[in-house]
Amino acid sequence: MLVIENGIILEGMNLNPKRANIAIEDGKILEISGEKIPSDHKIDAKGCIIAPGFINAHVHTADSILKDLGDGKSLEEIVKPPMGLKHRMLENTKDEKIIEATRASIIEMISAGTTTFIDYREGGIKGIKLLKNALKGLPINSLILGRDPIFLEENPNTTNLKNRIKKLLKFADGIGASGFGEITDETAHTIVEECEKWDKIASIHVAESIKAQRLFMEKTGKSEVERAINAGFHLLVHFTNPLPGDLQLASKNKTTIVACPRSNGMLSTGIPPIAKIHKNVNLLLGTDNIMFNAPDMFREMEYTLKVTRALKGGYFHPREVLKMATTNIHRFLNKKIGCIAEGFQADLIIVESLSKNPYLSLINRSQSKNIRHVIIKGKIVKR
Repeated sequence: MLVIENGIILEGMNLNPKRANIAIEDGKILEISGEKIPSDHKIDAKGCIIAPGFINAHVHTADSILKDLGDGKSLEEIVKPPMGLKHRMLENTKDEKIIEATRASIIEMISAGTTTFIDYREGGIKGIKLLKNALKGLPINSLILGRDPIFLEENPNTTNLKNRIKKLLKFADGIGASGFGEITDETAHTIVEECEKWDKIASIHVAESIKAQRLFMEKTGKSEVERAINAGFHLLVHFTNPLPGDLQLASKNKTTIVACPRSNGMLSTGIPPIAKIHKNVNLLLGTDNIMFNAPDMFREMEYTLKVTRALKGGYFHPREVLKMATTNIHRFLNKKIGCIAEGFQADLIIVESLSKNPYLSLINRSQSKNIRHVIIKGKIVKR
C-alpha cells in the first residue's frame, strides 16, 4: 500500500482543498483520512498540492511530426482533409517517424501531469495501430477516436460505410469525425448509430469557424451545432463560434463540449465563450494539434483562465478551469477517473505549492519542473 501524507488534497468533484493523507492500493484510492495511515511505502507531500491527474480531452498526437509548420496559413490549408498540410505530411512520412514523434509527445504529456488523453486519429485502422505502437510500455490512460476516408465521400454506400465503421470500432474507442464540411448528415447519423451499438464515443468538431457556421446556415438552415446534436454526437469539439440557440440546444441535450482555446487563438478563429458554456453544459479542455500547441495542460489552463476573464470582463473562478481539466471527465465517461475520492482510480499529481491559492498555484505558476510525482493507476511514473 502506498500512502501520500502531509499534502493539501483537492478532493472530490468540486476539488475542495483539505490537508489529509491518501492510501492507494491495487491502483485505486483506498482511503482519505486526516489521521496517520500506517504503511512502509510513503511519499511525504509536505509543501505540495495533490491534484487529480490532468485529462487532455482533445489532442492529435500524430501532428508531432509537423511542429510549427504551416504558421500563417488558414485553418482549411492546415487541417482540412484530405489535402490539408497535416494530411499530406502524414501520408508522406514513414511509419517509424510518426511512431517516434508520437511517443515523444506522450512522454511529454506524462511529464507535465497528464494521466489521460483522448486522441483524434487520422489514417483509419493503420493510424490507430501506429498510435498503439507508440503507446507500448507507457503508463498513461488513452482513448482513441478513429476516422476513415470513406467519411469524406459525398454519397458513400450505406453498407460499405457501416462495415468500415464496424471494422474501425474493433480497434478504436470511438469515432472522431472532422466536421460537417467533410461529412454528410447521413454519414453523421450512421456514425452515431454504430457507435451507440458498440457503446463507443461519437465525437465531431463544430463551430470552430464562424465562416463555416454561417455558410451552413445559408445552405441548410441549421448550424453545425444543430446538425451535430440532431445526429446524436456525444462529444462536440471547439464550440468557438456558437450561433443564437446553439448553447440552449446543447444544454437541453446535456451535451459535453471540449474547448481548445489556445488552438483557436493560434488559428485566429476566435475565443470560445467559456464563461457562458460552462454554466450550461459539461465542459472539458484539450490542447488540440501538437503541430502548433505543446500538449501541456498547465499552459492550456492558464490561457483559458486569462482569456475567459478578458472576454467576460469580470471574475471567473480558477477552480472551474481546473475542473475542466480533471473532474468533469467523470460526468462524461461515468468512469471513476479524474477525481480524488475513495474508490476512484489513483491518477494523481503531486506538485510544489507556489502560492497560498491552490488553484492559481497550479494554473498560474506551476510548470513541469514543479511536479514531484505523477501517479497513474496507483504506480509512480515520475519522481
